Amino acid sequence: MTDFEKIAIEDTKKWLLEAVVGLNLCPFAKAVVVKDMVRYRVCPSADSADLLVMLREELLHLAESHPNTLDTTLLIAPKALPDFLDFNDFLTECDAVLTDLKLDGVLQVADFHPHYQFGGTTLDDIENFTNRAPYPTLHLLREASMDKAVQAYPDASLIFERNMEVLNALGQAGWAQLGIASRLQH
Repeated sequence: MTDFEKIAIEDTKKWLLEAVVGLNLCPFAKAVVVKDMVRYRVCPSADSADLLVMLREELLHLAESHPNTLDTTLLIAPKALPDFLDFNDFLTECDAVLTDLKLDGVLQVADFHPHYQFGGTTLDDIENFTNRAPYPTLHLLREASMDKAVQAYPDASLIFERNMEVLNALGQAGWAQLGIASRLQH
């Protein structure tokens, strides 16, 4: 593993532990993190075509892995798609790969980006931070795991509202204190 990959993974793990698990933004994440069932992969290329190739490989790897040993993959792309709108458009291609592999309904791709912005928000609105990661990241996860987690969670529909309360209380300054940032030059 290169130093570039190590740094990207370390930064992503910090985000996962401090924000996603630490703030409980995803109540389903802690179990797979604690059980070491997360695979971290880094695409070193700036070319989105290379990222698609890796996405295909990682989707197949996850589909072929036993769910008791590997539940999810974070495909980190520090150099690719730095513009959020380009990244957002790229997700259509990700969906096409899922369909082509006949894995839609089996796996899904969630997305995170350092400049994530929900429609109808301004760039600095705190709700965008639920999907902000140090690097453009594709989160590959099993549909069955999500279904099981949602069934076990009392009211999954309230997660977003709870996250807004947590982030509003934390504010921009509190988020900045988490120290979640990219240490790599793009």
